[in-house]
Amino acid sequence: MEHIKERFLKYVSFDTQSDPSSSSTPSTEKQWDLANFLVEELKQIGLQDVSIDEHAYIMATLPSNVEHSVPVIGFISHFDTSPDYTATNVKPQIHENYNGEDIVLNKEQNIVLSPSYFDDLLLYKGQTLITTDGTTLLGADDKAGIAEIVTAMEYLIAHPEIKHGAIRIGFTPDEEIGLGAHKFDVEKFNAEWAYTMDGSQVGELEYENFNAAGAVVTVKGKIVHPGYAKGKMINSMLIANQFIAALPQHEIPQETEGYEGFFHLTDIKGSVEETSLEYIIRDHDMDLYEKRKKQMLQVANDLNETLGMEAIEISIKDQYFNMREKVEPVMHIVDVAEQAMKEIGIKPLIKAIRGGTDGSQLSYKGLPCPNIFAGGHNFHGRYEYVPVESMVKAAQVIVKIAELTALK
Repeated sequence: MEHIKERFLKYVSFDTQSDPSSSSTPSTEKQWDLANFLVEELKQIGLQDVSIDEHAYIMATLPSNVEHSVPVIGFISHFDTSPDYTATNVKPQIHENYNGEDIVLNKEQNIVLSPSYFDDLLLYKGQTLITTDGTTLLGADDKAGIAEIVTAMEYLIAHPEIKHGAIRIGFTPDEEIGLGAHKFDVEKFNAEWAYTMDGSQVGELEYENFNAAGAVVTVKGKIVHPGYAKGKMINSMLIANQFIAALPQHEIPQETEGYEGFFHLTDIKGSVEETSLEYIIRDHDMDLYEKRKKQMLQVANDLNETLGMEAIEISIKDQYFNMREKVEPVMHIVDVAEQAMKEIGIKPLIKAIRGGTDGSQLSYKGLPCPNIFAGGHNFHGRYEYVPVESMVKAAQVIVKIAELTALK
């Protein structure tokens, strides 16, 4: 526990926040700091073929220690953190033997992590929690995953009596802005399948995710002096409000769960003359996903017809697709992970991801890639935390998967 904790704390000391407005890869120069540190660490623990390319994608190999043929498998995590919340000067706090009560993250600013609001905290009574100080995110998404993979590889190297095939590991930039897999070289990685260590609660095992699109709605108006505006002014913000109201009011993130999709308004910028709305569109079912895109376009067409002008334009771009289609033909890779969890006393929680993952894009690039828990909670904000015991269990799952694969 102490070893993986200290490794994680070292990783979160690096600010690796990505930037969606950047056109470079990685999207921020500061991601290189942790990337270069990881390269040296991988060499130090004894991995082979350690490489980092011009875009900061890291790959390395743990060679097989068996003579018979074993599928090459991989484990993947990302080292960037969300652009939605600051990751500068992270000050982690350690809470040993958590008692199930409120945790004061920042007394001066009255920031409290409370089980009355985040009831999953009660799952970890008696355990050691790592939290923020309330002023930054923590970075468990996904530096916990990296710590688990590195620790598991180090353990396998130190315990050659545990038999395994060749294992490839990969660390990526820019996952948080949807670009983590875009320049990932699947052919170079050369694994039959892989697992992203990027889930949350202990036991999570996921091979389904949203189909996803981003939409930009541009509304045009006309500005004239308000004192002489009758019959002349067209206020784009009011038209934008009509557009928002015309979409299903209950199909939004805060009122949906499970397999329910949604329209999510993420940003508004407006003036009388022009208003821009940014949406994300999500659904697990491909037919419903396509229906949502058509529905948004139809709302715009109907309003334009009512207004008697082309006031609204929409641009919709697909972002990623449900990896279930690519994983179901090779479901044994999910079965191995499920068996690994059971053998070390973890109850598997097989469910659909209400989000995306590098594994989705990698699956469509030819590398089937389910997602396994990394242990963190409340990602992308000041209330993020991770139990150290959860990171240990995730590392144990990696070791057990490697062991079971060598038996197949």
